Amino acid sequence: MTYEQTLERIHAFPRFGGSPGVERVRKLLAQLGNPQDRLKYIHVAGTNGKGSTCAMIASVLQKAGYRTGLFTSPFLSDFCERIRVDAEKIPRESLVEITEEVLPVAQGLIENGEALTEFDFTTALGFLWFARQQCDFVVLEVGLGGRNDATNVIGTPLVSVITSISLDHTSVLGDTVEQIAAEKAGIIKPYGVTVAYGDQLPGAMEVIRRAAMKQHNRLVEAAPSVLSVVSSGLHGTELRYEGLSLHLPLLGEYQVKNAATALAALSVVQEHGYSIPDQALMEGFAAVRFPARMELLSENPLVFLDGAHNPDGTHALAETLRNHLAGRPLVGLIGMLADKDVHTAAENLDGLFEQVVTVTPDNPRAMPAEELAAIWRVHGTPAYPVEGVSAAFDKALTLLKENGALVICGSLFLAGEIRPIARKRLREKVGLSADFE
Repeated sequence: MTYEQTLERIHAFPRFGGSPGVERVRKLLAQLGNPQDRLKYIHVAGTNGKGSTCAMIASVLQKAGYRTGLFTSPFLSDFCERIRVDAEKIPRESLVEITEEVLPVAQGLIENGEALTEFDFTTALGFLWFARQQCDFVVLEVGLGGRNDATNVIGTPLVSVITSISLDHTSVLGDTVEQIAAEKAGIIKPYGVTVAYGDQLPGAMEVIRRAAMKQHNRLVEAAPSVLSVVSSGLHGTELRYEGLSLHLPLLGEYQVKNAATALAALSVVQEHGYSIPDQALMEGFAAVRFPARMELLSENPLVFLDGAHNPDGTHALAETLRNHLAGRPLVGLIGMLADKDVHTAAENLDGLFEQVVTVTPDNPRAMPAEELAAIWRVHGTPAYPVEGVSAAFDKALTLLKENGALVICGSLFLAGEIRPIARKRLREKVGLSADFE
């Protein structure tokens, strides 16, 4: 198969299966020799901050000299982003090879009545690749929820990590933070250690505490106070941690809390007897790259890309804009999915943008640009619906004033679609970020 044919076969699996649970992927992995049982994990669930926290942990472990796998979702521009070893995406030819190997096994299970999903299949590919690459650790991000997620097929990890919990995917996970927390806390395995984001909503934290107690886990609440912010600017945040100076190239107060969570998880890894020198902490944090999380794409013009798409995420984005872009005339380029809480997102960002360009992301669940523009006009913000992300990006640039900034946000699907277009438009600009991929 070609790479394109491989992606077609992977995406042909349904998004959701029949009955929830991990038994489907367990059966698939059993026929592949259970590669997941040969690996050590840092397992990460949560509503917001999963990806950033995973990126920090993986970067530090790699700088400490460990061969480190990283499994994340969704991807932005290339499916291979989801499966990385030492920050390198799985090569396309390798993805083709293991897909050709796993596909007949999956088809046999489907013929016997197993409703395998795309995420089940992708998770199996990841485990197989990480095992064959002889990873020392795998930083494993949950896809959706936790309890019934395909990644939850693993045994007790070195540490279970639960990042910030808020309302999202309510039709699947429940419509209260307590219900969602119960699904996320489903990754807590017997006789392990759990690290929880230290600024949880009280109801969510109580659920996590009960789940940890039930599974005989020691619970570590990652207090943000272990870090002090020395300074922050458009290129990130300078931190102090136990006498060390850490540079985190990510913007936002919430990223400081994610960093505290990552550091707590790394401390647990050290308790297992693995060495993580101070130099690895400093180099690992400085090397963190995580696209579409208040990502600085260009300084002239000033352009940011953020994937915030739920109430907690857009609240955090609003806080970051007030802290770092106060006084600048802002233009928003926004596209969202219709099944997200679009009205709350607009309320959270209300008053921050002088003008908004709306666009329909390339997704069957996308909200039409005209409908999204109407919501922003209700808030008194001039809004211009534009067809196509390329045209929308160009329109947004024309609205920028001197000393202004463009903020692209609303959906990771929009972020993935527009990112290469932004690179093409901004490539010749002096301020284009040097590490922009």
